[in-house]
Amino acid sequence: MNIFDLRSDTVTKPSQAMREAMANAEVGDDVYREDPTMERLEEMAATLTGKERALFVPSGCMGNLIALYVQAGRGKEVLTASNSHIIGHEIGSVAAIAGSLPITIDAPRGVLSAADLEGKVRGGSYDSATTAVVAVENTIGGYCYPLENMVGIYDFAQENGLKVHLDGARIFNAQVATGISVKEYASWADTITFCLSKGLGAPIGSMLCGSDAFINEALTVRKMLGGGMRQTGILAAAGIYALDHNIDRLEDDHRHARLIAESLQESGWADVDMEGVQTNIIFFTVGQMKASEVVSRFKEVGILANTEGDVVRLVTNLDISAEDTTEICARIKSLKIGN
Repeated sequence: MNIFDLRSDTVTKPSQAMREAMANAEVGDDVYREDPTMERLEEMAATLTGKERALFVPSGCMGNLIALYVQAGRGKEVLTASNSHIIGHEIGSVAAIAGSLPITIDAPRGVLSAADLEGKVRGGSYDSATTAVVAVENTIGGYCYPLENMVGIYDFAQENGLKVHLDGARIFNAQVATGISVKEYASWADTITFCLSKGLGAPIGSMLCGSDAFINEALTVRKMLGGGMRQTGILAAAGIYALDHNIDRLEDDHRHARLIAESLQESGWADVDMEGVQTNIIFFTVGQMKASEVVSRFKEVGILANTEGDVVRLVTNLDISAEDTTEICARIKSLKIGN
């Protein structure tokens, strides 16, 4: 029985063409800033986001941490959604390493607005932390940030002397789903990260983008965190291939997610968040059944799923073809759950 891995879009394997690009990459010592392939990737990322410079980092977690370390730092506050990746999946690094205090805000689907920030900005008192950064995430749980929210938050930040960091791990999914360019989204943030190793299919790495002065500081912090790497062109070649070949095809992942979500909805036993299926992520529950039990039932029919709290999560990716999607839908329909 074929196994279909829908736990995440990070589980994909590099294609043969990507592997060949990696094998043939021209390399140099990146700590000395002498890797020509990495230089090309960073220039591509800066152009795509409309920022002055970009920096390769091993992970999105490191990219977010560096952005908050540089722009907030010790004794400063970061405003962010309570269900953001920075809060839920980065092991408290914003506090433990950056020394910043995260102030969490509950918002529908984790999508903040300028109104959510009103009354949250602090400063001017010697005995309280000063608010420094607003961190937003797009997509968040596969849901796309409305551009007007980004604009409103950025304007609010400007008025209050704050920086805006955009955790754009899946920002290209948002671009494909909405038609709003990554550059447009990024123009309403001071810094942005995006992942090469999620829907874009590279084996490792994220890009951190911002001003020239910001990247100069980010280089130092990356080194301090152990992120100074040597012949990185091998990894950069994978990122270049991903950006050249795997952006437009994200539309396939979105279509496959919609088909799978519809099959779940038609099953009669799954309560699916259809409104949230804007890109490649599906959330659903099954009555009073624990999410872990649902994951076990799916595994029995060769579908690997994940949990997000009490909810089951499925994520389509470039290793799932149209034919695979048809088979996944058939297996879902064959399941008898809660009957």
